[in-house]
Amino acid sequence: MVMVGRLLFADEKSAETALDVRDDTIFVENGALMAYAMIENMAQTCAAQLGYINSLRGDNDVRIGYVGAVKRMRIDQVPRVGETLLTRMEVLEDFGNMKLVTAESFVNERRIAVAELTIALAEERITV
Repeated sequence: MVMVGRLLFADEKSAETALDVRDDTIFVENGALMAYAMIENMAQTCAAQLGYINSLRGDNDVRIGYVGAVKRMRIDQVPRVGETLLTRMEVLEDFGNMKLVTAESFVNERRIAVAELTIALAEERITV
């Protein structure tokens, strides 16, 4: 399942992605993105940042990551069909195989969700 439409920005510590919420978007029900899909979107924004950094280094083998924990999650609103969800993430701590990140999601410049995620990176890799 793809929950990121476009990578808008990425550097060593952060990234921003966009997802156009459409009727055929997975996890859309009753005209809105379901709340639990927000976690997946945040996690995939983290994966996009890591993949971008790997590509800058010429590494086409990307490590598989898993959400180890979600803390301080708050969802004030879910995006509706026709809206664009912008998600920004920032690496707070990098412990090699573990990353602590903060993520925020916006619709029309209004923050609608925020969370801290712990991402665990496996030794397993996939080639992209």
